[in-house]
Amino acid sequence: REQPIFSTRAHVFQIDPATKRNWIPASKHALTVSYFYDATRNVYRIISVGGTKAIINSTITPNMTFTKTSQKFGQWADSRANTVYGLGFASEQHLSQFAEKFQEVKEAARLAREKSQDKTELTNPALNITSHQVLPSPIISSNGPGEDKLFRSQSADVEITTEKERLKKMLSEGSVSEVQWEAEFFSLQDNNNKLVAALHEANANVDQWKKQLTAYQEETETLRQRVAELESQGTHDSSSENNKEELSQTLEELELLIKAKDEEIQMLKSQKCGRWEAEGEREETLQKLQELEARNAELEQRLHLAEQTLAETLAEREKMHNEVTKVAEIMDVKIFELSELRQGLAKLVES
Repeated sequence: REQPIFSTRAHVFQIDPATKRNWIPASKHALTVSYFYDATRNVYRIISVGGTKAIINSTITPNMTFTKTSQKFGQWADSRANTVYGLGFASEQHLSQFAEKFQEVKEAARLAREKSQDKTELTNPALNITSHQVLPSPIISSNGPGEDKLFRSQSADVEITTEKERLKKMLSEGSVSEVQWEAEFFSLQDNNNKLVAALHEANANVDQWKKQLTAYQEETETLRQRVAELESQGTHDSSSENNKEELSQTLEELELLIKAKDEEIQMLKSQKCGRWEAEGEREETLQKLQELEARNAELEQRLHLAEQTLAETLAEREKMHNEVTKVAEIMDVKIFELSELRQGLAKLVES
C-alpha cells in the first residue's frame, strides 16, 4: 500500500501540447501535491488530486530532473505521461523543500532500480548458462496437432494479456481513489489540529480572564472598604468640612477678584500701547512724507537742468547747421569761379 512521505501546496500547471511553450493551469486554486511510496513495488510517485480527478500521477525515475525556473516556480518532464508539469509555490522556501525532496526520491528510485536489476540477474536462469552452451530452440510441428497447440497457446496469451490490462486498470482506479481518500484524510487531520490549537488557545484565554476577574473583584472589595472608612471619618469631621467649604468659597471669590483686576490692568496696558503705537506710526509717516518731498524737489531740479541742457544742445546744433549751410554756399561759389577760370584758360590755350 502506498504511503505519503511529503506534502505541500502549490498551483499546478501543464505544458500546452499544441505549442509546447505556454502553461495551462490545471486548477483555479492551490492543490495538495504529495510524494507517495509503494513498498510492495518499490515505486515513488508524485500525486495531486483535484476534486475526483488525479491531476498529477507521475512515477519518478532516475532520469527525471526537477528544474527551478524562478524563485517560486519549478518544473519536470514525465516521458510516460508525455507532458511537462509545473508547480507555482507560495514562497521560495516551499520550492526549495520540494526540490530537495525530489532529489532524495530520485536517488531512492535509482537505488531501488539497481537492487531490482541485481535480483533479476541472480534469479534469471539464462545467466547460469555459459557462453559456450547453446539453448535448444523449440520445434513446432506443422502438422495438425502441433498447429492446434500453437493456436491454443496464442489464444491463452491474448486472454492473459487482456486480464492483465483489466487488472492494471482496476489497480490504477483503486490507487486514485485511495489517494483521494488519503488526501481528504490529511485535510481533515490538518483541520483537526487547527481546531485543537484554537481550543487550547481559548482555554488559555479563559484562564487569563478568570484571573483578571478575581483581581477585579479583590480591587472592588478594597475600594468598598476604603469608601466605608471615609464615610465613618466624614461623620466625625463634619464641622471641619463646613469650615473648609467656607474657606474654599472665600478663596475662590478672592481669586475671581484678582483675575478681574488683572484683566483690567491688561486692558489699560493694551490701550496705552495702542496710543504709543499710533503716535509712532504718525511720526514715521511724517518722516517718510518729508523724505518724499525732498526727493521730489531733487527730481524737479534734475529735470530743470536736463531741460536747460537740451535747449543749449538744440541751439548749438542749429548754429552748426547754419554754419554748414554757409560753408556749402561759399563752396558752390568757389566751384563756379574755378569752372569759369578753367574755361578761360582753355580759350587762351586754343588761341
